[in-house]
Amino acid sequence: MRLSQIKLNILANFAGKGWNAIMLVALVPQYIQILGIEAYGLIGFFTTLQAVFALLDLGLSTTLNRETARLSARAGSEQETHDLVRTLEIIYWFVAIVIVFVVALLVPLIAGYWVNAQHLSTDTIRQSIFMIGVAIALEFPFALYSGGLIGLQRQVQLNGIVITIATLRGLGALLVLWFISPTIQAFFIWNAIVSLAQTLLSALFLWRGMPKAAAPARFRRALLATIWRFAAGLTGIIFLSVLLTQMDKIILSKFLTLEAFGYYTLATVVASSLYMIINPIFTALFPRLSQMIGRDAKEDLISLYHNSCQLMSVILLPVAIMVALFSKDILLVWTHDPQIAERSYVLVSLLIIGTAFNGLMTIPYALQLAYGWTKLAFYQNLAAVLLLGPLMFWATRHYGAVGASVVWSMLNAGYVLIGIQVMHKRLLRGEKLRWYIQDVGLPLLATLAVASVGRWFFPVQASIVTIIVWLLPISALAIAASVVVAPFTSNQIKAFFS
Repeated sequence: MRLSQIKLNILANFAGKGWNAIMLVALVPQYIQILGIEAYGLIGFFTTLQAVFALLDLGLSTTLNRETARLSARAGSEQETHDLVRTLEIIYWFVAIVIVFVVALLVPLIAGYWVNAQHLSTDTIRQSIFMIGVAIALEFPFALYSGGLIGLQRQVQLNGIVITIATLRGLGALLVLWFISPTIQAFFIWNAIVSLAQTLLSALFLWRGMPKAAAPARFRRALLATIWRFAAGLTGIIFLSVLLTQMDKIILSKFLTLEAFGYYTLATVVASSLYMIINPIFTALFPRLSQMIGRDAKEDLISLYHNSCQLMSVILLPVAIMVALFSKDILLVWTHDPQIAERSYVLVSLLIIGTAFNGLMTIPYALQLAYGWTKLAFYQNLAAVLLLGPLMFWATRHYGAVGASVVWSMLNAGYVLIGIQVMHKRLLRGEKLRWYIQDVGLPLLATLAVASVGRWFFPVQASIVTIIVWLLPISALAIAASVVVAPFTSNQIKAFFS
């Protein structure tokens, strides 16, 4: 795959994730205004359940991504590709049916004993939880189809679907709340409808995008034997990752009121918006890294690895640092609600720092998966669960949402300090210091210096207009500083002007 194709895929992924972010940023305050912060807490619970049931993916969507990328580079593999997709497709739809039944059985337990609502009725919560299960089930197979599209380099088409569905999901839900029913049940019913449309569209594009095979696709159990080791390793990683990333929300949803959990959900949404930056780069680079390793192009691999890590840093770090230092001001501009800003800004600052650390590990993690090496991530997450799991429980019990946010940041800082050293010792020996200094250190220090100076001179009392006027130039300078000090991006700029 040409470098221009990588750039096109990255741009397409940014377009898809960026539009998702726009829908999220623009509409969340509207949802809170119509439904109330307590009902918005149920949306946060929906997100948590979605992540938990993603465990049933068993690493198969990423496995299909890797296998379709690998098979596409091999002649005569059309039938195997078709049969592999059909085999995994049947498994996914069976699991989707199981999800509906499991959630239906759990509805009385969740509504009666887990969720702490003060204003919403038990019937409202019961109905909402059931519709959450239906929405999750209908969206579940989308992970498989999107993995196949990514592996086949159909990322432009995939993001066309993502943009269309994000628009329907966001604006459509708002119209439903305005003109049909301003209830949380109506919100989840619309989400279920849109999730089905997303899954069916992605399935159609995947099957049409695959090269034609000689015979109709069929279920082949033998194909599972060829991928089970990689999928099993991914399953362990995903299970522990979900446990680590959702542990705070699971515990807090029990110990906090639904209103307080709503504020934590809002902070999580802001911090998670960084994945709109992180995921497009990972999605575009992972298949390319897999192909380079298959061709044993070591020098090209090292160059692409460092360039990608620097690109991640210069895009990710300015956003994360600006939000961390100006979280209260940004929340005020976003929500126009001083109470929401006051009760959420500390959580936002802590969570986005942890998410930024997590994002810096994305390209190294992609390299590990491209090599088929899943043990490091598995044992790393296992150690984190054993060491930080009890700490998370203790922190959330004694310090609530703030305690959970601190532990999240500590966890991801540990990955950067320890995981990077172990990975480079095995896969890219001698490249560790270059990662710490050039790829991450220089953009981090440059951005932090500019943003800190801006924070020092920022007016204490400022209107929304004043906040915007100050934030725009500070953000621009922070991004410029990060770009200039990173060797890859600075060379790209020099090449462009020359």
